Amino acid sequence: MMPDFDAIIAVTLAGFALSLTPGPSMLYVLSRSVGQSRSAGLASAVGLGFGGILLVLGTSFGLAALFERIDWVVPVLSYVGSAYLVWLGIGMIHGARDRARQTVYVDTVTKEPISEIVWQGILVELLNPKTVLFLVLFLPPFVSSDVELFSDQNGQLQLLVLGSLVPLTALPSDLAVALLGGTLARTINCRSKLREYSAYGCGLVLVAIALHLQM
Repeated sequence: MMPDFDAIIAVTLAGFALSLTPGPSMLYVLSRSVGQSRSAGLASAVGLGFGGILLVLGTSFGLAALFERIDWVVPVLSYVGSAYLVWLGIGMIHGARDRARQTVYVDTVTKEPISEIVWQGILVELLNPKTVLFLVLFLPPFVSSDVELFSDQNGQLQLLVLGSLVPLTALPSDLAVALLGGTLARTINCRSKLREYSAYGCGLVLVAIALHLQM
């Protein structure tokens, strides 16, 4: 059984909302692109994507096994996941103005082989607690609440499909950062109002999705 279309749209919107706000992953790609080369930036983006897929695989199989054994986990995570989205959304809205005034800068990086950069990108994403929490707390509410689904492969399939949307929605912004590099950094720094309004919008999207989950 595939996830509902509404669930796919909601996860996609949430993924885009999170990927559009500058974070550790975006700054990592930017530092490689500007500090080393465009190819290095692209390699780091690919590494982050692979790391995200590995997280999705581990999360999906682990959560499916947990749901099969403990029937009350699904409804509990529905409330916890909604609260987590509201917390993320309000945090974006509350800090929008301050973050918009911050200057995005690139740290000096040591030049590495492309293969090493890909592995570093994988590790960066695997060790990113924000991504782990997002997958664990955000995905379950969008899977059917019928716990019997997890007695076969339906639950795992839904988690895999929805989870794969998270790294896929992040990939376009990471690739754009890698390709545009310093130009994008200068644009971000010069257009603080755009950053502020984007943060407001992304925060409101996450809060709206959280409210929709409880309707």
